[in-house]
Amino acid sequence: RAWLQSSGSSFRMPPQSGSSLLRPKPGSDVLQLFTWEEIGLHSGQKNSKQEKWLVINRKVYDISQFHWRHPGGTRVISHYAGQDATDAFTAFHKDEGLVQKYLHPLLIGELAPDQPSCEPTKNEMLVNDFRELHSTVKRMGLLKPSYLFFAIIFLHAFLLDIASWLTIWFFGKSWIPFLVGVALFTIAQIQYGFFQHDLGHVSVFQKPKWNKPFHFILTGVLKGGPSSWWNHMHNQHHAKPNCFRKDPDLNM
Repeated sequence: RAWLQSSGSSFRMPPQSGSSLLRPKPGSDVLQLFTWEEIGLHSGQKNSKQEKWLVINRKVYDISQFHWRHPGGTRVISHYAGQDATDAFTAFHKDEGLVQKYLHPLLIGELAPDQPSCEPTKNEMLVNDFRELHSTVKRMGLLKPSYLFFAIIFLHAFLLDIASWLTIWFFGKSWIPFLVGVALFTIAQIQYGFFQHDLGHVSVFQKPKWNKPFHFILTGVLKGGPSSWWNHMHNQHHAKPNCFRKDPDLNM
């Protein structure tokens, strides 16, 4: 197996199949070239102690130990072991500069030059079209949040919530005010649900540190549910939508 020097001074083309006898440690200055066949063998599916690798922007990372400390949970990152996680990484991490400091110690190599940017089982043209679309949407500023929009969403839901209780308090517990109050309360909870969904996806504020406390308050206080549970389940759904045994929404 030939080695690729990180200085970029020179390298020799490696064989395109077969496993290596030596493995560089994560974060090493010497990077190795890998094939998708080799990466696929490190999916961690056989047992929990098996090595787990994944690919981000053609770079190969060893998450065998890190997945236990992953801030987003062990499952959401482990679902991509042995696969290309570029698009999921881009979608879930708004501050790429911040997460780079976590990635570098995990880097063990990169894809060989003759290897496609995604698994051979995927349609590379479709993947590239999606990434080009994402770049266009981001460049147009369509991913930037509108604070006025979210303020209106929260205020109108909060006013409906207050109105539901005031209706019963002022008009009494007879059927008509009770049903009106229930209707107002139900609409408010549905609107809270949409709002907490955007907070959970770190879409309301630019920085995650502001989304998290507001998400905790809205979900925990106004809706009565744990925000951590929602993030744990829903992030897996978006990481692997409609994938059996990986999307919790499909588990029975």
